[in-house]
Amino acid sequence: MIRKILVAVSGTGHTEEMLNALIDLPCIAQAQVTLLHVVTPQASAQDMVAKQAEGVEILKNSLAKIHVCRPEGANTACLKPAQVTTMLREGDPKDVVPRVADELAVDLIIMGSRGLGRLRAILENSVSQYVFQLASRPMLLVKDDTYVEKIQRLLVAYDGSPSAKQSLEMALFLLQDLKGGELVLAEVNPPLQGVTLAELLQNPEASPVLAEAIQKIRQRGLKYRCVVREGNPGVTLCEIAQEVAADLVLLGSPDRRPTIARSLVDLDRLLGNSVSDYVRVHADSPVLLVR
Repeated sequence: MIRKILVAVSGTGHTEEMLNALIDLPCIAQAQVTLLHVVTPQASAQDMVAKQAEGVEILKNSLAKIHVCRPEGANTACLKPAQVTTMLREGDPKDVVPRVADELAVDLIIMGSRGLGRLRAILENSVSQYVFQLASRPMLLVKDDTYVEKIQRLLVAYDGSPSAKQSLEMALFLLQDLKGGELVLAEVNPPLQGVTLAELLQNPEASPVLAEAIQKIRQRGLKYRCVVREGNPGVTLCEIAQEVAADLVLLGSPDRRPTIARSLVDLDRLLGNSVSDYVRVHADSPVLLVR
């Protein structure tokens, strides 16, 4: 269930367009949306005043871009003015965004991403990557060169793990009551339990791992298809997303760190050694990373 959405806006990228695409989904119609802009501390009071004024303008422009119902009406799905608030905060965005997400108890964070990978994420101080590391909530990353007008086809990376099951539940929620929606289940390097790889490639629905997921999808009466492949998981998932023309990729990303270390960044992911990090950087579609 997505009742509260936090959108971190910077004046660039396509986060507002991504939000508009979500607003078109019936399940998001009643969501509360907060547009957040973070002003970084400046050397002088004068510079700080100028940055705050710039931040106010950025929030104003972002608000104008999203589909809020106007008095004269609209032809597209829109949020009521009371459903949208703006917030200006001061500090380091890497710290402020996850803090505000916790304060508001949001169900989803939307952020822009330059699509940096491996060491560049550290050297170039990637805000989105750090926020995902430190946040405990699902996060939708929208690369600066990615634009989605409408969400119809969702790709879920599925391996039967708890995080994959959570991704499936999120996809089922997003697709409810959506006319023409389709869910694609992708399984990479399936375990061969009483079935050969050749059989699975020919008939993906024979996969024991996908069986439970398929049953849930059928119960909802949703259109679906399954894809089973062998290869590097990150690379293969990106290839599948492109082949099926996915509007959104949902990928589980469990936190491997012990509780005591959850306030620290997972360097393994930052350095690009995880499937979620590879897909985040290389997928042509927006990526919803689910915890």
